[in-house]
Amino acid sequence: MLTGKQLILATRPFAKEDRKKSWFYTISTLLILIAFLYGTVHNFHWILKLICSIGSGLLIVRMFVIYHDHQHKAILDKSPIAKIIFTLFGFYVLAPSGIWSRSHDYHHKNNSKLFSASIGSYPIYTKQKFEKLSKGEKMHYLFIRHPLTILFGYIFAFLYGMCIKSIINRFSKHIDSMFALVFHFSYQALVFYFLGWQTWILMCAIPHFISGAMGAYLFYAQHNFPGSTFVGNEEWTYEGAALESSSYMKLNVFFQWVSANIGFHHIHHLNARIPFYRLPEVMKAIPELQAAKTTSLKPKDVIACFKLKVYDFEKQELVGV
Repeated sequence: MLTGKQLILATRPFAKEDRKKSWFYTISTLLILIAFLYGTVHNFHWILKLICSIGSGLLIVRMFVIYHDHQHKAILDKSPIAKIIFTLFGFYVLAPSGIWSRSHDYHHKNNSKLFSASIGSYPIYTKQKFEKLSKGEKMHYLFIRHPLTILFGYIFAFLYGMCIKSIINRFSKHIDSMFALVFHFSYQALVFYFLGWQTWILMCAIPHFISGAMGAYLFYAQHNFPGSTFVGNEEWTYEGAALESSSYMKLNVFFQWVSANIGFHHIHHLNARIPFYRLPEVMKAIPELQAAKTTSLKPKDVIACFKLKVYDFEKQELVGV
């Protein structure tokens, strides 16, 4: 029975990429995305254009997870071509590498700590702390975790959270956030001007809305689900945060492909250097990882996750307010 650091050591043989596979999944996903975006403009029926628009949003999600793996140095590390591709993609989705890497690295090192800054993650207050907040502070906290805020993740998580907020907090370290804003809105302005508002809706608005919403929810539900536990800073362990506070999101084959296996999130937190296409392989090979805490995209599970607001230290679980 593997426990603790033994589990981390058991995952190390899988933290090796197949360079050909990495390039294949990256380029194929990018080309399919471009094809779908092209389909929002050149199609003989508006229904097909709409299908391409929705498909583009889902493909942005897949490409983002691949981008996320590159940021973890799990795939295509030290490749100049890959760096150019992913830097531009980061600008495209308003998640430039500067702020994404800093906030996401902090998240991995502090996930499930009750008394740390909520950098790169949704804030979690204890029930006791929440009750001591002023009315305005309570409203702000609940707003951040509100379903509509997550639904409009494109605006609140990416446009504001990733870019505008990082520029306000420390512009000198996040100049690429400004580049991302300029790049992102310049391309949208060109689409609007040359191709019209209808194409802008199909090529820009719908895909970014879908990818922003799905990306924000996936990130939320991976750590805010029934059964997730949080601990004090002194009791915290890396492997404990992975197994007790990170979910295995059960998805069908289609959404597992769309999300590039990010549903195997407990394994990803155990070892972020494992390429996304090897995560199912790890799950099969290590029995101890098969008893993970789970959630899904089923309506009842989504509703259950959204009901959770604060952490009850006495009950050792997330509860509503």
